[in-house]
Amino acid sequence: MKQFKKIAVALMVFMAATSFVNAQSKVAHINVQELLSAMPEMKAAEAELKKLQETYRADIEGSLKEYQNKVTQYKNEAASKSDEENVKRGQELQGIEQNIGAAQQTAQQELQKKQAELFAPISDKAKAAIEKVAAAQGYDYVMDATQGGGLIVAKGKDLLADVKKELGF
Repeated sequence: MKQFKKIAVALMVFMAATSFVNAQSKVAHINVQELLSAMPEMKAAEAELKKLQETYRADIEGSLKEYQNKVTQYKNEAASKSDEENVKRGQELQGIEQNIGAAQQTAQQELQKKQAELFAPISDKAKAAIEKVAAAQGYDYVMDATQGGGLIVAKGKDLLADVKKELGF
């Protein structure tokens, strides 16, 4: 009977240890920001976004210059104009100022929309590659090791090189 208890206890310890080992998940990490910035598609998207931003900036600067010229002109002519005309000119300047503000807001919204449109497929491609590499190497979890992303210790496998290889660069 004593022998049976020892075997039963040993068997239970063995089963508990086996289930503990099986319950542990493999964890890897990758710096997603570094991956995205290394992708050729991201560089092309950033260049396109910068070009669009420069276009909007040039348009707004042109409008501002035109506005400033009118302000200077109206100030110089204010003494020779009637009060009614000066009020009318002041309202015109306010309208131009509002239009410039609206154009700035629209430009910002369009840039954000274009950024989301350009970056979403790139992000999806990176995620798919990360998932493929993680599955191939048997990892259950992949944590983002981007600076400030919440990962404190990164002693596990870094998948960055393998994912870059998967993406072909």
